[in-house]
Order: sequence, then structure tokens, then C-alpha cells
Amino acid sequence: MADLEAVLADVSYLMAMEKSKLVPAARASKKIILPDPSVRSVMHKYLEKKNEVHFDKIFNQVFGYMLFKDFCKTLPEGKLPELEFYDEIKRFEKVESVDERRELAKKIYDEFIMKELLSHTHNYPQEAVAHVQACLVKNDVPVNLFEPYIPEIFNRMRSEPFQKFLESEKYTRFCQWKNLELNIQLSMNDFSVHRIIGRGGFGEVYGCRKADTGKMYAMKCLDKKRIKMKQGETLALNERIMLSLVSTGEDCPFIVCMTYAFHTPDKLCFILDLMNGGDLHYHLSQHGVFNEQEMRFYAAEVILGLEHMHRRYIVYRDLKPANILLDEHGHIRISDLGLACDFSKKKPHASVGTHGYMAPEVLSKGTCYDSSADWFSFGCMLYKLLKGHSPFRQHKTKDKHEIDRMTLTSNVELPDTFSKELKGLLENLLHREVIDRLGCKGRGAEEVKEHPFFSGLDWQQVYLQKYPPPLVPPRGEVNAADAFDIGSFDEEDTKGIKLTEADQELYKNFALVISERWQNEVAETVFESVNIETDKLEQKKKAKQKQRFIDDEKESDCILHGYIKKLGGPFASAWQTRYAKLYPNRLELHPESGSGKPELIFMDQLEDVSGDLVVVKNEQCVILKTKDTKIVLTNSDEIGLKEWAVSLRSAYKCSLELLKNMKKVNKIIYGGPRNDKSAIIAPQNTNGH
Repeated sequence: MADLEAVLADVSYLMAMEKSKLVPAARASKKIILPDPSVRSVMHKYLEKKNEVHFDKIFNQVFGYMLFKDFCKTLPEGKLPELEFYDEIKRFEKVESVDERRELAKKIYDEFIMKELLSHTHNYPQEAVAHVQACLVKNDVPVNLFEPYIPEIFNRMRSEPFQKFLESEKYTRFCQWKNLELNIQLSMNDFSVHRIIGRGGFGEVYGCRKADTGKMYAMKCLDKKRIKMKQGETLALNERIMLSLVSTGEDCPFIVCMTYAFHTPDKLCFILDLMNGGDLHYHLSQHGVFNEQEMRFYAAEVILGLEHMHRRYIVYRDLKPANILLDEHGHIRISDLGLACDFSKKKPHASVGTHGYMAPEVLSKGTCYDSSADWFSFGCMLYKLLKGHSPFRQHKTKDKHEIDRMTLTSNVELPDTFSKELKGLLENLLHREVIDRLGCKGRGAEEVKEHPFFSGLDWQQVYLQKYPPPLVPPRGEVNAADAFDIGSFDEEDTKGIKLTEADQELYKNFALVISERWQNEVAETVFESVNIETDKLEQKKKAKQKQRFIDDEKESDCILHGYIKKLGGPFASAWQTRYAKLYPNRLELHPESGSGKPELIFMDQLEDVSGDLVVVKNEQCVILKTKDTKIVLTNSDEIGLKEWAVSLRSAYKCSLELLKNMKKVNKIIYGGPRNDKSAIIAPQNTNGH
């Protein structure tokens, strides 16, 4: 029976893998629904406060770029020459072959530079023109050939075209997507979890599929009770910080990065790149040791992964074959950043890592170190790939103290079968003295890349993963230990552990969405289909509505507008959807149908607006108090609700100031006190003017 269950687990996992490669409509089991277009009002206000309503911030986001490009197609001329020029430059930068790059460079020069020069419409800096011409004359086409043009292209696009974009429906759509992103709150229900593929000290790793895009991920689940039992809270939170550092900004194809983090009452969950090709330790046991050429392939890709971490001042501290995972094509990624550490402000001195791979300075108690430790571990890992064991673990000894003693005192004897270049590389990496170690003399990864062992390698081609891997994992296989061999934790171990409110409080800021990775995931899968579906729904809604609530409010003094929920009905027990419009002196709550008079709440009628969000009927709420009653407002959109709360408090505060000033004026004019409530005659019209 156990064998049958294992087979079924494998089949389910492999079927999910295949399904993830289908068209978006077929692979997504849950629909993404964008918020109403009226969310533009609160999102524009929110993004302005964050200083994110400018060209560079929006254009450099995947959604911003795609929607700006769509907007340019709606221009009278049907295109924006500057954007076409930019796109061609970006295409040129990705071309690998020098001959192809030379051809494309000439084409770009003819179409976007020469043509304009001849018509005297080329207003770009003369230095940029001269740079490109000088390179082309010499037949030199570096990847950054057209880089001097980029700043001026951006200057052109960020002026009139971008201002028009901000007034368009494409910017509204950007606000809808951004609102959706900022309100993401993931749970286990957002994933279909498949086969277990690994296990660590605090939990397991599973293959999973995200329900709304169909993308496959690895879900690393850490058990909160087990973390508490082993006092591993700091390690777990540190892993989340390290993963966010390596996963943000410039992408690295050689590190297992994180897209999401969330937690349940029992688990901490990391959603990571899925590497379904197994790890190098597993393949060593299946394939046997690697030869020098095969090892060089893995070494080169690992170097680029370490370089990415070290540039972010992260020392990895756990480099070994078991932590080097293969993708389905055979390329590698460094995984498991649980022991990684930021050394930007303070150098670590803890002795952590795996015996047989730890550097002498890591083993020496109280000694501070930085990225130097990784280059020593790198040397140990390469030796293991070639010989099947670390250089300090001869005779398969498992005595940790003996392994550590050898690391601190013994010189590594390298076999005569190793080439001269390989011996030189390993000797330089395995120096006990940091100042003599390769990679530790001031230039980091560049020193290692320049070693004769790697001569002839094109590092740009390594980065683009163009070299053929020595081992391609078999397709249609799980490439991991049997599910029952991996096993699961004994629940009895944590039976007496209780999680308190203080324990849960530790993880209150654990949830995270890496913006650029989420946008890439959606752009590669369902972005287009969701936009098409949303356009259809919005057109239908516009046709049916008697009154459009999202009419342009630019010409009025409307502060904020959009859908909100008000507590009402019999016994004030039901949430009623209203379209709210906030003006300096009043709040209008229009019925969702659009017909009927709005409920008017004048600022001078209010006695208080809640300073913080208050929980009512399990919802975060803003409470407006009048003399006779209270108005309870909420919204499932957390960003929007906070903007409403801030704007309502601001309008109320301004109203109080105005009333106070009017009271002073009355006293001066009339020589005595007047009822300050009569100082303002609230306008009765509801058209927003």
C-alpha cells in the first residue's frame, strides 16, 4: 500500500508539472479578479504619498512598462518613436552572437539615428551620436553600445507621453493591478500542494502549484512548534530576511529565490523557485564523481551565485553539494539560506555550517569573518564533486572533532591525476590564511573567475546559461528520494509545545510579496487574459449603470471617491455597499444602484473620527461619530481603507479649524459669541461642485 501511495504522489506531482506548461486558461484553477476602476482615486493618492507617480518608478515595473506600451498604441500616430527606439536597444543588448549584434546595430543606426540626422530631427546629444559612429566604424559592437541614448529617451518619454498616460484608462488599470498586489494575503488555499521533495531541521519542502497562475513552486514549510522547541526563531526570521535580499532587484539565475512568504497558525511558509532536477549530492550518488570539465561547469555557475550574494554583503556559510539544486535542464541554483548572514554592518563570528566545509576562521571561536568563508567552502565542495568526499574527511570518518582538527591543521594532498590548473585553483581556495586565499584579496569573485582553470570561459555566456550542462535530469522523473524515504517528523516530539500570543507576535511582519517577481509571474501567465476579461466586464457594467460613479472628478473639489461598505440595515447588522465621495465639507454615500438620493454626512455634524482602525464584526473599520449615532465604514481593500481613514480625519480636522476661525471672525464683526455651527452653511447640491 505504501508503494502505491508513493507512486500516486509521484504521478500527481509530475502531472502538476506538465499542467503548469499549458496555456494560462488551462493551468489556473482560480481566477484573478481586479478591483473596480474607481480604486484609481485612492491608489493615485497612495502612490503620490509614496513618491511613486513618476515615470521611472512606473516604467521600470513589469506592469507599468506593458501598460505604457499598450497606451502608446492608442496615440494618434499609433506609436511612440522613443519607445520603439528603447525596445530595439533592449533587444540588441540581449543578442548573444557578435555577428547578429553587428547587423542589428547597423539597422538601429539606420532607422533611429541616420534617418533623423538626415531630416535634422535628431535632437539627441552629439556625444551619443559620436560614440555609436566611432564604434561602428571600428566594427566594435559592445552590449552597451547604445547606452548613452537611454537617459535622453527617458527624458522624452517622461514628459508629455507620460503625462497623457496618467490621464488614460491604462493608468487606471495599473492602479487596479497595484492595488491587487498590495492587498495580497496568501494562505494554503492559494496553492495545491503535491509531493514532499525534501526535509530539513524545522520542516519539509513540497512541490506546489499556485492556483491563480498555475506556476509551479517549492513550498518550504517550517513548523512553529519545532522552531520553538529548538529555539530557532532567530534562524527562521533571518532566512526570510536573507531570501528577500537576494530575491529583490537584479535577478540571479543561480540562487533559489523567494517570491512569497506567509504564515499560518502552525507554519512559516516560503514560496521558492522550484528546482525539479535534484541536488548535486543526490546525483553524486547516482552518477558517481564528476570529471574536471563537468565540475568546471558547476563551479562557474556557483561562482556567479556567490558573487550575487557577496555584492549584497551576504556570506552564505553552508556551501555543499546537497545545497546545489538542478533545474530540469541541468543548470544549478544555490539553495537554503538558513545560515546566510549579512556582514554589511557587523561581521559574524559564530561557528556555523557543515563539518568538512567550514573555513578555519569559522571554526576558530571568536574570530570574525566575511565572504572569505564561502571561498574556502567552495574549494571543499569542488573537491567533493571530484573525489566523492570533502578534503578533510578521508577514510569516511564521521567524527566531527577529527574533521574540524584536520581543517585547522592539515594540508590538503591533491592527487596527481588533477591537472596543474585544478591543483592551483584548489590550493589557492583552501588556504588556511584568509589573506592568501583566492577570492579574499580585494576583488572577490573576479579573482576566482580570472584563474587559469577557467580560461576560455565567456562569463556572459555562463550568466545566460548557454553552456550545455554535463547532466540533464531525466524528464518524467521526480529526481528526489522516495517520498517515504524522506519521511515526516514525529508529531510526538512537539506534543508538549504550546504556541502563545507572544510566539505568534514574533511573526507578525513575516508575510511578504516580492513585487517584481509577482509581476513577472503574472505577466508570463495570465496578465493578458485577465485584462481582456476585465475589459469585457467593465464594458458591460458601464452599459448597465444609469449613473457612472467613476465620472472624472478632476474639475471638482472631490478629495476621494470609490466603493466602501457601511454597516446598516435592521439592527445595523449588515454591510451595505455604497459609492462614497468625500468633499472638504461632507461625505456622500450613494446607493450602489446609482439611483436614489445619497446620504449626506456634513463635517460640522461630526464629533469625532476614529484615530485608528477599529475592529467591528471581524472587520477593520473607520468610525464617524455624530451626536446621535455612529457611522461604521469598512473595505476589504486594506490600502484603500487606510486612505479613507486618513482623508476623513484630514477633512474633519480642516472643518474644525475652519469653524474655529469663523468663530473668531464672528466675535470681531459682531462683538459677541455666535453659535459656531451656524458659521457654515453646508451646500445642499450633490454634484460635487
